[in-house]
Amino acid sequence: MSSALLQTTYFGPVQWYQKLYRYGHCTIEQYDSFQKQTYRNRCVISTANGLQALTVPVEHSDEKMLTKDLRISDHNQWRRVHWNALQSAYSESPFFEYYADDLHPFFEQKYTFLVDFNENIRQKICELIDIQPNVSYTSDFSHQPSDITDFRDIIHAKHPQPDPDFEPKAYWQVFQHKHGFLPNLSILDLLFCMGPESIFYL
Repeated sequence: MSSALLQTTYFGPVQWYQKLYRYGHCTIEQYDSFQKQTYRNRCVISTANGLQALTVPVEHSDEKMLTKDLRISDHNQWRRVHWNALQSAYSESPFFEYYADDLHPFFEQKYTFLVDFNENIRQKICELIDIQPNVSYTSDFSHQPSDITDFRDIIHAKHPQPDPDFEPKAYWQVFQHKHGFLPNLSILDLLFCMGPESIFYL
């Protein structure tokens, strides 16, 4: 059985969900040290003004904190900001209204830990796309794990590494007439634009 090692993500990119769909088993890292500006607590969407990053604020000290210990902050009413941004960006997409009731609770309910929040999102997105990945979480940290394909640094928000198995193909996007096709956005972009056909894209 092929296995993949992934970081936890907040409405992760299409590439991340491709791995969930294509690999027989996926392990999600929770014992790594938190880094800023990664998909752990950030997703990227397309708006009328171009790319926009939506970041979940987390409470962390100057010391290196394990991802599993990260607590979500209530700073700046971020839940309302994120939901308003999604409404503004995707209200004209074919499937936003179809999925809105399933997703809106994530921007109302409060979660304590980031990994729990992300896991609940993952389960809901997999349900909506209709994929049933076999997922587990790490019990310790390994720099060079064996018998598993390590995507922790390959799928990276700021410094992605080459991935020959991922070649993003164009699909219709809301602001394509302004920006052209923007690849590997949050899975929400694919879901709102492609709906039930998202699984075929993956």
